[in-house]
Amino acid sequence: MPHFIVEYTDNIKEEANLASLFEKIHHVLIKRGEIFPIGGIRSRAIELSDYRVADGVEDDAFVHAVFKIGAGRPEEIKKEACDALFEVIKEHFSTLMDERYLALSMELVEFSETLNYRQNNIHERFKK
Repeated sequence: MPHFIVEYTDNIKEEANLASLFEKIHHVLIKRGEIFPIGGIRSRAIELSDYRVADGVEDDAFVHAVFKIGAGRPEEIKKEACDALFEVIKEHFSTLMDERYLALSMELVEFSETLNYRQNNIHERFKK
């Protein structure tokens, strides 16, 4: 963990530059490597082609991010990380937001402590 998942409307695919967004997000998380293990960081995007925004009149767009982490971190740690991530998202999409109607949102989801199954040998690379 953590996982960073972005759902975005296909009408901003060309402008979204998600590879750059993921690079920035990973930078924020890697700086917090003592809180979020580097070997567990994953980002992915889901392009949405079936959606409706607001009244459907304009060519509205949205980006919704889900930040998934393991359970058990203190509230202030979670808030600080989420604040930093959402600042990155707002900055990344600021030009696009100036040019069109766009809604940005992000939520934190904590995986269950007991019903969470993982196997990952990537962590070993960062322990050396």
